[in-house]
Amino acid sequence: MSETGASPAKMKKLEAVPGNEASEGREYDPETQRALEDIDACQNEIDQLNEKASEEILKVEQKYNKLRKPNFEKRSSIIQRIPNFWVTAFVNHPQISAILEEEEEECLHYLSKLDVEEFDDIKSGYRIKFFFDENPYFDNEVLTKEFHLGSTGDPASHSTDIKWKDGHNLLHRFRQRTQQQQQQQPGGGERGSAGARKRPLELRSFFSWFCDHGDPSADEIAEVIKDDMWPNPLQYFLVPDIEVENGEGEEEEEELEEEEVDDNVVVVEEEIEEVEEEGPEDDEEEEEEDEDGQGEEDGEADE
Repeated sequence: MSETGASPAKMKKLEAVPGNEASEGREYDPETQRALEDIDACQNEIDQLNEKASEEILKVEQKYNKLRKPNFEKRSSIIQRIPNFWVTAFVNHPQISAILEEEEEECLHYLSKLDVEEFDDIKSGYRIKFFFDENPYFDNEVLTKEFHLGSTGDPASHSTDIKWKDGHNLLHRFRQRTQQQQQQQPGGGERGSAGARKRPLELRSFFSWFCDHGDPSADEIAEVIKDDMWPNPLQYFLVPDIEVENGEGEEEEEELEEEEVDDNVVVVEEEIEEVEEEGPEDDEEEEEEDEDGQGEEDGEADE
């Protein structure tokens, strides 16, 4: 032990593992050094297993993506038999509906099909395809937004150039409204009544999202469509019906409770009225009985 009472091992801070630049120049007692080397070797084995697991998981995902594809195609063909299926699902989704302008919602009534395709190498990216019937807004039949790894290895994205029809450029209209709102409220206060929907200060719409490629790695809407909407859109199409079904029992119970309370109130009120009505008559009868009784007593006394 040292003069301070602390062991040499405790006097050294184990801030790095062997081979780390931060640990260069540090000295450890032989036992600690061997332990650190063993930990480092063990960690290398774990990293190798993790890498192997990732490769195996990728193969499984690729396999089941192929197996799921016919089911997705069958589902898409069935969905086309339901009018306004996709726009209903979008409007019922909390995150997607938050960026939908009223005019965009009208436009999405022409959305007939949605498709999400993951690349063979799933880690490298995916694309979202929106299929539209003929509509008054643009000439494109398919709008695609794709996410992939760029030449530098960083996430990147690009989307179809929308061929807007004259006077129906929804993206241009949205940007004009946004500029007007910012001019009206330069201090960043509460929004005026110009916007049809409330949203945070960072204003976005559906088509501004579609054309935005600023930060593909943080594209929450794309992730929501790929990982939440696409796997099971039926749950969002049926949201109002599900809420009604879940609320029916509760509403019926509340109505029954209210009826029971009302019946009790009526019964109590009726009892009070009966008591009030019977009260004076009973008093009169009691007085008459008392008088009759007194008269009989007086008669007996006279005799």
